[in-house]
Amino acid sequence: MFQRKVLILQHDKISTNLQRIKKYILLLIASLLPLLSLSASTADSLKEGSKGIKALTGIKRVLQKFTETDTNYIEPQKYNFTVMLQETNTLEIYTLKNLAGSEVTFSPRSSAKFGPYVGYRWVFLGYTFNLNRLSSSKKKTEVDFSIYAPQLGVDLFYRDLGNEYRIRRIKLAGGIDTSPLKNVTFDGMSGKISGFNIYYIFNHHKFSYPAAFSQSTIQRRSAGSVMAGIGYMRHSLDIDAESFHDLLESRLHRQLDISGIDTTKSYNRVRYKDFSLSGGYGYNWVFARNCLLAVSLSVAVAYKHSWSEVEERSFAFKDFSFKNLNLDGIGRFGLVYNNMRWYAGASAVFHTYYYKKQQFSTNTTFGNVNIYIGFNFGRRK
Repeated sequence: MFQRKVLILQHDKISTNLQRIKKYILLLIASLLPLLSLSASTADSLKEGSKGIKALTGIKRVLQKFTETDTNYIEPQKYNFTVMLQETNTLEIYTLKNLAGSEVTFSPRSSAKFGPYVGYRWVFLGYTFNLNRLSSSKKKTEVDFSIYAPQLGVDLFYRDLGNEYRIRRIKLAGGIDTSPLKNVTFDGMSGKISGFNIYYIFNHHKFSYPAAFSQSTIQRRSAGSVMAGIGYMRHSLDIDAESFHDLLESRLHRQLDISGIDTTKSYNRVRYKDFSLSGGYGYNWVFARNCLLAVSLSVAVAYKHSWSEVEERSFAFKDFSFKNLNLDGIGRFGLVYNNMRWYAGASAVFHTYYYKKQQFSTNTTFGNVNIYIGFNFGRRK
């Protein structure tokens, strides 16, 4: 039920609060498992006066009704264990614009990671090696973790973007030839992105996200579903405007009037939080036996709340302005072959965020493309 992808980071210290939360969750799961495994026939055989057991059995039946799937459309996994090899390619694109018509697009070098994974049912752990930066000393942190349950999906992400960026495209006011700047490295830009998305799948009885993104089920007949969710994202971006201006002049071999030309001069520090409500639709197309093509798109109405470096202030309703409403988007794509024993395929998840102020605007896109092959074993009894 869960996406089989976890990138593990090393931490020097785990806070006491996190340890307590973990302890409480484990205790809650341990206390619920015996109840959830209680069959209706066993409960009926207990004493007639055991109202507590009857109530718990009734709750279990409601949960089973809520989580059940139509086996004409979705076939559950029949094995307990799996091993998998996966390659993950990351994508990041920043596009910055100002009122004068200048525009620049930054993106880092492509990043590819490869590694093995092992799993037992929904518990799945792995380790990936960064193939592009084994000898690099520059720090860049990426964490992407997703949960794909039948009814509910969760995306968690954190990215410290580092400073290994290149100028992919640039347009300056005044019709200046900018071809000498294409693919030039600029190390005066850095940023961080963190947040989450939670969404509900309405037609989960027939439409399976796990079939497309975690291979824990198989979609047998084509089906679609409407989705709705909420999201939060925190974004900080720093650009050294003076270094960027010096780079322009050195590459273009001319002096430039910074006013109206340097798009980074309008904003060398961007800080904002993104609160969103999303809605979308996903469709699983079974185009051949054991073969699935999945596409889902969601559009979010997002409220951007900015803050300064000097003082971070919590959002208050008196600060609300319709000018801060923008549209964001999330796209998910999957191509899978799964015959229950073997599976292989590719998946992609992309997020895009738009931020606009009076003097400038930014568009941020990031995501992952995964290519994998795996083997299931240990048939369930």
